[in-house]
Amino acid sequence: MSVMVRTLGRVEGKEGRALQGEEAGAEEAWQRLSAYAYLSAPERLEYVTVMREFCATLLADLSVPDLLAKMAEADGPGAALDAETLTRRLEELVRWGNLLRSTHTVKATSIAEYQRSRSRYQLSKLGERVQRDADEVLAGADAAREVSSELLALVDRGLREIAALAAAPGGADPQQALERISTLFVQFAEFADSVRDFYAYLGQVLARYDLDSAEYQGFKELLLDYVEAITEDVSFRAPRIAAHLDSVWPHLPALLARIDAHAAGISALADGLPETRVQRSRGRDRADWEGLREWFTVTGGHSSQVDQLRDATLRALQSLLANAKRMLRSASGEMSRRKDLLRLAAWFDAAEPEEAHDLAVAAFGLYGARHLGVAPDPDRSVPAYVSWWAGPVVEVPVALRERGSRAPRGRAAAAEDHSAQKRRLVEQARQQAEARQAAADELRSASGRFEQVRLSAPAMRLLLELMTTALGNAQLHRDAHDFLLDGAQAADADLGIRLTAWRTPGRSMVLKSVDGDLTADDLTLAVESASGLAVGEVSA
Repeated sequence: MSVMVRTLGRVEGKEGRALQGEEAGAEEAWQRLSAYAYLSAPERLEYVTVMREFCATLLADLSVPDLLAKMAEADGPGAALDAETLTRRLEELVRWGNLLRSTHTVKATSIAEYQRSRSRYQLSKLGERVQRDADEVLAGADAAREVSSELLALVDRGLREIAALAAAPGGADPQQALERISTLFVQFAEFADSVRDFYAYLGQVLARYDLDSAEYQGFKELLLDYVEAITEDVSFRAPRIAAHLDSVWPHLPALLARIDAHAAGISALADGLPETRVQRSRGRDRADWEGLREWFTVTGGHSSQVDQLRDATLRALQSLLANAKRMLRSASGEMSRRKDLLRLAAWFDAAEPEEAHDLAVAAFGLYGARHLGVAPDPDRSVPAYVSWWAGPVVEVPVALRERGSRAPRGRAAAAEDHSAQKRRLVEQARQQAEARQAAADELRSASGRFEQVRLSAPAMRLLLELMTTALGNAQLHRDAHDFLLDGAQAADADLGIRLTAWRTPGRSMVLKSVDGDLTADDLTLAVESASGLAVGEVSA
């Protein structure tokens, strides 16, 4: 069997150049990832302490004695390191790309001091970035980060101002445009980072299956209130921000070119040194604007981040419901206890015979044969020393005795139909409403001639009801001669009737009805429709 081997050095043409580019990219990625190696090394705490000392000062240039003194003062994990061990740690960091060797003039009073001081180290850019990210993770990776939703309004306002500057006659002022753009992207980056951190924390919490009722209640309120407020705010602002981006987009190339001509910044370094890559401030490149646009609008067939935010909220609510179902199953005894039973089996396997008996008693509560789960007669107290042979008999249900289960068998009973009762109650309410309406019509027709008519029982009850309410609403006061009533009114809007009463000394009247007669002294009653037109007046 023959195998054809093609090396990169002998490959020519476009294919060779492409393979060489892929290899170079993979090698560069490997070198960058090596900068994280010290975070997973067994001596990670010592490495982190060393890197923190370098990151504590800008352009730090430290030797082994300098580091030993600083770490001894800090009294941290690396305080007990000696010079030889610390040198090995520093050399490993140089090999991983976190540190660089520095050229520095050494002043030493002895050969040993010269040997310890001749190697000085300084921080690399990649090493500083890795350590900064590591400190940020250690400081609050598991904390619930609050979403900076107020920054979204500032992003909306900033885009509106940039759109106005770009559309102004003569073009935008480059310095003002640069200030607006820099502020805009800082605000947007902070908002986007806070959203990602909060939803990552939310997903971590909702994935737990050990939430108790108090924790579940807290996270339920968090979802229903806080997450809903965030989603509503983003949904409200997103169309406006997308509209502002559409306004800015035609002017964007000219605007960025105008800003570059005004303030080139460090990008001139890339022009002079082609092998040097420059990372410009946010908002100076078109790619930054494309990322901002993809957050709020659908581009290239991909959903926007706003749509993904809505989907994430929906998934969070589904996880909340799943937790609720789990808690309900746990309360009803349907939750799987496989993990607990496997742990109990391991305890049984490792226990001695006497310990296994105690473990079974503690786990299952089987203290004796009489404790079968059927409650004895509460009126008969049986001492613990009585044998179950001579003890009283407990009646065991037939279902439990024959099937070992108390669950009922057969079809469940159908739900009771209350439709006839509902129809009867509706008809009764309708008849009562019609009777009251007829009583109101009778009072309106008899108004002004109560002495000649005899009211029906419902009409008399309605008249007494209105008169009682009117007198209860009245305010009694006294003038120069007698007592007067103010505001003695009562009305029923559904029946369209109103009654007004006032005091008239010396007048009396008997109101007749089938249930009896009513004599009222010093009182005047006026019955009128609810629209305000007087129908009649009664003096009594």
